[in-house]
Amino acid sequence: MKIQESAENYLETILILHNRLGQVRSIDIVNELSFSKPSVSIAMKNLRNNGYIQMDKDGYITLLDKGARIAEKIYERHILLTEWLTALGVDPEIAAKDACRMEHVISSESFDKLKEHVKKHK
Repeated sequence: MKIQESAENYLETILILHNRLGQVRSIDIVNELSFSKPSVSIAMKNLRNNGYIQMDKDGYITLLDKGARIAEKIYERHILLTEWLTALGVDPEIAAKDACRMEHVISSESFDKLKEHVKKHK
């Protein structure tokens, strides 16, 4: 099932924050993305209801298996695309912004071929 780009971004952000902070709450996502508390609350409810995350009684968010798989896939794409664009001479800030858009639309086949190409030329 294809999920929306915004959901992918939230899952990726949860993964990044978990790696950085060790634990994640909605307020951390609000601060990271500069979104409103109500917007993040609605998104977390939707992710919870669809089985991508769970939230404990203290508000700590954990990625469930299917949420973690999506988050890791998107994050891998983000890192590789950013590094690739930067290696081509794109300003790192622009490369990161472009990678953020590209990571959601590139097909698995194209990404896999790009990944092979990058690994061959390192």
